[in-house]
Amino acid sequence: MDWYCYIALTAMILQIVFLIQAFNTYHYAVKKFKKKRWYRPQTVLIIPCKGLDLSFRENISSFFRQDYDNYLLWFVVADQSDPAYDELCKLRDELSGNSKAIEVQVFVAGESKLCSQKIHNLLYCYNKIGSDIDVLAFADSDICVHKDWLSHLVYPLRKSKNGAATGYRWYVPEKNNPASLALSAMNAKVAQMFGRTRFNQAWGGSMAIRLQIFRKVGLDKLWPKVLSDDLSLSHAVKKSGLKVVFVPACLVASYESMTWKTLSEFARRQFLITRVYSFNTWLFGLSSSVFSVLGLWGGIIIALLVLGDSRPDAHFNSIERVILLSLPVVFFVSQIIRAVTRQKMIWILLEKDRSHMRAACAADILFSWLWSMLMMFFILSSAFGREVCWRSIRYKLLSSTETQIIGSE
Repeated sequence: MDWYCYIALTAMILQIVFLIQAFNTYHYAVKKFKKKRWYRPQTVLIIPCKGLDLSFRENISSFFRQDYDNYLLWFVVADQSDPAYDELCKLRDELSGNSKAIEVQVFVAGESKLCSQKIHNLLYCYNKIGSDIDVLAFADSDICVHKDWLSHLVYPLRKSKNGAATGYRWYVPEKNNPASLALSAMNAKVAQMFGRTRFNQAWGGSMAIRLQIFRKVGLDKLWPKVLSDDLSLSHAVKKSGLKVVFVPACLVASYESMTWKTLSEFARRQFLITRVYSFNTWLFGLSSSVFSVLGLWGGIIIALLVLGDSRPDAHFNSIERVILLSLPVVFFVSQIIRAVTRQKMIWILLEKDRSHMRAACAADILFSWLWSMLMMFFILSSAFGREVCWRSIRYKLLSSTETQIIGSE
């Protein structure tokens, strides 16, 4: 058997490993997400806001409805002129009376000079925290959470080996246009990589950390100079020998609609930030995307060459033919099964959003091969440059510990 057959066999084995990982994530998520959580440390939930996201009122209202007896609910904006400020004040006055939050505040942090505006807002709230706070929880304004979200998010922090806990987003398209379906499918591929693994990365839209750990790993000193809250937190936590734990019940819905232009800007920004703050993660994403695309399309080309070589003195023997013809089949079937598995998982975790996810589910399964190509393109586009625009502010990422604010757009 020639060397190229061994390469094909190795590629198929790796693809099967990815498939097993998808099954493990599914079983881990389904097993964990419905359990009741009793751990209730004193927690402050901080939500930075800028502008009015889609479903803003529904998203913000979900934070008031947490079944958690011991939390402070703090919202923060950069300026009172932000349209989110007046809406947050209205929601505070309207919903505070029926919320279990022992305190609801809307803060104005002012303009950032060194770090991202989001981190500046978070640090503004951090500096107001009292000595009675045990846990810092963070969420984005563009997610909608269920009533047990906060109790699930803080639960892993009861163990000293767990440095941080995280959920992740699942994009539910507001409109079933191609760009929004592509966003949902590509994000689903990323979400499927989370699980019971040391490779988890915290996601700033749904994460929590003990105040003691936050200070121990030096985030109060690191954050004033960086752009990314979550990747810098992940790096600091892991560097100290602690774990980032994925919480399946905190895989949350994010209602979004995008055009191809906004999708390309968003995807490049996300992958560029990952390249600067976690190069190994970025490299893994690039490698796995290239692997999926080349394995499938390269396998198809090889299979066509094998089928075309049907002479009595053909170069390929019967074993080699079976191996080479199996290559594209294994890649295609494996990618379809992985898509079905992740959609089945989210069908269970986000039951109330099922009716809004039918088109996205079908698009992910039927066109998984296409989304792999598109993701590879976006990752490659992030290989160059250091400038990003985030919430109308342009930044230059000088390094993983230093950020330059260029100006507003």
